[in-house]
Amino acid sequence: MDDRTTTDYARTQPFDKPVTRKPVKSRTGRRLGLLLLVVGAAAAGWWWVYGRQPAPQPARQNAFAAAMPVVAAPAVTGNIDITLNGLGTVTSLATVAIKSQISGQLIRVAYQEGQMINKGDLVAEIDSRPYELALSQAQGALERDQALLQAAELDLKRYQDLAKTNAIPRQQLDTQASLVAQDKGLVISDKAQIDAQKLNIAYCHIVSPVTGRAGLRLVDPGNYVTANDASGIVVITQLQPISVIFTVAEDNLPAIVKRLRAGATLPVTAFDRSGAKRLAAGTLKTLDNQIDTTTGTLKLRAEFANDDDSLFPNQFVNVQLLIDTLRDATVVPTSAIQRGAPGTFVYLLNADSTVAVRPVTLGPASAERVAIQAGLAPGDRVVVDGADRLRNGARVAVRNAEGGDGGGGAANRSADPAGNTATGNQAPGGAASGNASPAGPGNGGRRSRGAP
Repeated sequence: MDDRTTTDYARTQPFDKPVTRKPVKSRTGRRLGLLLLVVGAAAAGWWWVYGRQPAPQPARQNAFAAAMPVVAAPAVTGNIDITLNGLGTVTSLATVAIKSQISGQLIRVAYQEGQMINKGDLVAEIDSRPYELALSQAQGALERDQALLQAAELDLKRYQDLAKTNAIPRQQLDTQASLVAQDKGLVISDKAQIDAQKLNIAYCHIVSPVTGRAGLRLVDPGNYVTANDASGIVVITQLQPISVIFTVAEDNLPAIVKRLRAGATLPVTAFDRSGAKRLAAGTLKTLDNQIDTTTGTLKLRAEFANDDDSLFPNQFVNVQLLIDTLRDATVVPTSAIQRGAPGTFVYLLNADSTVAVRPVTLGPASAERVAIQAGLAPGDRVVVDGADRLRNGARVAVRNAEGGDGGGGAANRSADPAGNTATGNQAPGGAASGNASPAGPGNGGRRSRGAP
């Protein structure tokens, strides 16, 4: 019998003793029970904390829940300034480079850098001794030539008396007359030399031809200066008064010329580079004589007193030119103006707390206000904030600029840039609407509290 037969036989024989195993307790059931215990404890804790509290009372209905909160302002009667804005450069009316008119050694500088110098004040002094000596020499030559002239005139008189009796030839008389004329010419030349030397001495004392501020010193004392020096000694710039040259579009020229021909004085205001700070106020002085064809603009010059030195030469400024003033116009804040399919329009506040689309015709605008030529009347209230979701006939809840509901019968006020205020109509039910413009401190251009 081989090994395979022996193995098969052994597999077919039963075991002598059956093997018995002890039952194993399930770990899954134990974990499930522990989980149920934790969940039950958590449910009991939640009921203990929250389940015994009384049920919340229903909240009181918000009276403004169904309406869109807006800020409204009344249309008022006011004045609108018609202005033109331009870019300008501060330009001095006189900028003088002080240079020597003679040659000599610079012995004195009589100014401090940045000092205000009046017209006629001494600026610098050049050594005048060479010119004083030349003056003395010219005066001596004058004395000599005057003596020669006197002697020649006496001889001419004698020759004239002798010529009457034919005691001397006629030629000798004519020669003497010519000598007298020559001596007279020498005297005149000597006097001119004296005046020239006196002028040179005056040039040695250099004075300021204008009143202005002295710049940085260009030449120090001790240097030899000449009449052809390119740099000069100092530059003096006039600051009071001072001018601003700015440009406006050629389309605005007829209105400006019309006002100037009528004898009007057009005010001009200068602002800093940002356009926020007012620097100085002046008047329009003159216009240029031609329009720049490359830009289509015209140059204008305005003059400012500049007593506080707020304007400095070559400074960049923003200029506002007041052409005219539109008086007793219907005025609303510019934030009330909307643009769409009807053109320019506003949302007019009705008595039943709804709004209606009202097309308007715009006039001139100034700062945060715009004139309405047609479409509104003084006293009409328009929406100035919260109009982005409004439609014709929408119901609104008027709030003031601080986010309140406008109740208490408070009057609605419209801020005026000039400091004036206009009282608006009260809303139905005694609620009044605020009208602070978007740029004002009330709302800062943001939607009122509670707006969608």
